[in-house]
Order: sequence, then structure tokens, then C-alpha cells
Amino acid sequence: MTAPLVVVGDVLLDIDIVGTSSRLCPDAPVPVVEQAEERPRPGGAGLAALLAAASGREVVLVTALADDEPGRRLRAMLERHVEVAAFHLHGGTPCKLRIRAGEQSVARLDTGEGQALDGPVGPRVTDAVAGAGAVLVSDYGRGVTRHRAVRSLLGDLPGHVPVVWDPHPKGEPPVPGTRLLTPNEEEAARLAAADGAEIGGSGLAAAGRRGRHLGRLWGLDGVAITLGAEGALLCDGTRTPFLAPAEPARGDACGAGDGFAVGAVDVLADGGPLTAAVTEGVRRASEFVRAGAASALATRLTENGTARLVPERGEDAFGLAERTRRAGGTVVATGGCFDLLHAGHVSLLRQARRLGDCLIVCVNSDASVRRRKGPDRPVTPAADRVRVLEALSDVDAAVVFDDDTPAPLLERLRPQVWVKGADYAGTPLPEAGTVRANGGEVVLLPLLEGRSTSRLLSTTKGTAS
Repeated sequence: MTAPLVVVGDVLLDIDIVGTSSRLCPDAPVPVVEQAEERPRPGGAGLAALLAAASGREVVLVTALADDEPGRRLRAMLERHVEVAAFHLHGGTPCKLRIRAGEQSVARLDTGEGQALDGPVGPRVTDAVAGAGAVLVSDYGRGVTRHRAVRSLLGDLPGHVPVVWDPHPKGEPPVPGTRLLTPNEEEAARLAAADGAEIGGSGLAAAGRRGRHLGRLWGLDGVAITLGAEGALLCDGTRTPFLAPAEPARGDACGAGDGFAVGAVDVLADGGPLTAAVTEGVRRASEFVRAGAASALATRLTENGTARLVPERGEDAFGLAERTRRAGGTVVATGGCFDLLHAGHVSLLRQARRLGDCLIVCVNSDASVRRRKGPDRPVTPAADRVRVLEALSDVDAAVVFDDDTPAPLLERLRPQVWVKGADYAGTPLPEAGTVRANGGEVVLLPLLEGRSTSRLLSTTKGTAS
């Protein structure tokens, strides 16, 4: 049995109160937020633990929790997906409450200044750290990494257990033997300045100097400075740093650092090198940003244990689309016959799924395929085509339509993004008006050359003859 990944750090309770606003309060120049809905989720090390569990690993979260209502809510949300080994948090559970009207924050209220003070941590915490196969320290400056017993346990880990340390400006220095430190540019600058190092400038050159300084300062194997859209720079004691570039990604980057750290520790836990760990960390961070609003993503992790908006029991494609929109997510849809699923289909579906929070595939009915392709098609009946599509990890739901175009179906689904292959470039799409009238947009994605069902069938017939 593989030893678990242990996440050590401070947890917070994040709550979004989300509604709509169309008027100002009569007694003050502030918006009135109506139809408000509460969306609670774990933050800090709690989010890192959920991301790690979503990747399929057994995860134990070592943290400090207060015995108050927010602390109990946090424990209940976390224990659905990870094992929690907690000691006492002195003071109130840190909470960040945001009031939002649509995509706009109206106000934020921070409560709870709890700190993890020195004292006994209990056998569950001791056993959890001692039995770790890998450790991710997610420091949010609330005292867990300052706790003497916790630092002692981390310092006593054998050398073959990799430790990834995600720092905080108000947090603690990494323990000796840490394999990888993962600050962002601002954190690296503050950490270097706190040691008295005057390393000015910005960009790769300055990041490299700061990374080498921090590595020498704490005797680290590697320092990976995350650079946002540029990726991450690994300084591992050699003369030449390694840059892992990021794929283009648009979206809310809040929480992407947790995704980076989780990706890196996943690789190191399996014995991979630092370069591979940083490359995977960048990929996970980009994936996190592309997945949509960070608050919606964290809420999905809390509810489902996965970043995906999965259909609930008995929920159809229309219910999934509506729930995605309510959660602030983006509905992506595409369509076609999907008769004899091939690599070109898979490539298109994977690209489409990256554009939003759920992908719904609109599938031509058998009668519709016959009208388009002739009496010998489809080869595979609609029910089987839907079953195969919904088995793909990139497809969240599939729905059959019998019309000659998907326009009537799209009128009901109202996707924000409608995807077609690049072979439709220059071709008028009859459904485009419907998509745009509902506030969506049509995009074309590149295809794998030489892949098509018609070509596959003609090749098969030629071979048979």
C-alpha cells in the first residue's frame, strides 16, 4: 500500500454570498444584493488537500482547527474527501466572507484571528507525518508551521520522503531537507529581502538571482519561482536555471499556486526529478486557471471531490447547463454525428473541454444522420454513440437532437461557447445566430489531419474488397 500524501498547513473558511444586483439601497449608496446564495469551501491548506485528493491520491491533512461553528463546518467539508488530523487552534477560525453581485465583489469581511500555539498535537498528527510518503507544506502564516512539535516532526522525516514547501510572507522558513520551495515572484522578493539580500529588478534574471540566494540560504535542493503566465523558473544549484513555460490560459489565477505545488509534489512522490515536478506543476496551474472562476472550482472540489461539474443523479444535460451557469461557470457545447469515434473526435473534445466548466455534446439522431450522410449511416445507433461519448473524461453530458441543425436544442441549452472544427472555416453555421442571440460565441478549433469517419469507412470497405 502506498504511503499517503500529507498536507501540512493552515486552513481557512471561504464563503461567497453570490446574488444579483440591479438597484442601490435607499439609505446608502451601496448595491442591494438579491437572490443571494451561500457557497462555502475550505481555503488555504484545505484547498491544497482537496486538489491533491482530486488527483487520486490518499491524502491526510494535518492542521489546527478551532472548536467553533466555522471550524466544525470546515472539518465536515474536508472529511468527505481527506483524512483530517487536527490539533487545537487558539482563537476563532479564520473566515473570509465575500459578498458578490454577479462577477463583482461588493464587500469582504474577515473574521477569526486564530493561531496554532505550541502545545501537544496528539498521536494522530504524529502518526500522520511519520507515515507520510510525501509532504506538501501549505503555509498561510497562521502558526501551524511555526508550531514546535510540527516542525520537529517535519525535520525528522527520512531523506527519501520529499517535502514541497509553499511559503507565505508571514510564515516560517522551510525545515532542513526540504526538496522544493515554491514561492511566487513577490514572495521570493520578500523572502530574500527579509534576509537582507538586496536583489533588485524583475523578470527572469532577478527571479534566478533570488532563487539561487534562497536555495543557498536554506540548503534546498530546488527553488521554483512561479511567474504567472510565463511559467516557473527552477533554480536547483546548477549554473543554469530551468524554465517550464506555461500554456496560454485565461481566468482567475487565485489558487493556481496550490495547483502548482500539488502537481510538483505528485511527481516527486513518484520518484520523479525536479524538472519534471516543476513542469507538471505549471501544467496543473494552467489547468486550474482554465477551469474557470477559482471560487466555483473550489466549491466543486468541496461538493464532488473533483474539479469537474459532474451531473447529479437523474440530472440531464439541461439541468447540468443550468447548474453550471448558477455556479458562475461556463457551458461549452459541440455537436456532430460521432459515428465511429476516432482520434480526431477525441482531440476536438479535449480542446473544447478546456474552454469552460462543462462540455455538453449534441449528437445527431439516427434519422438526422441518414438525412445528412445517406441510408448506410449511421454505423452505430444513437444510444451507443451517447454511451461511448459519456464514457470519455472530457465529456460531461450528451444529448440527442432530431432536427437538421442543432439550433432548437441550443436555444434550450444556451451555451456560452459553441465549438466546431476548423473544417467549418468560411462556412455559414445556421445555429450561430441562436448561440449569439443567447450571449454565446462560436469558435473553431484545429483538427487532426486525415481523421474522419467517412475516410475510416472507405478504408475499411477497400480492405474488405
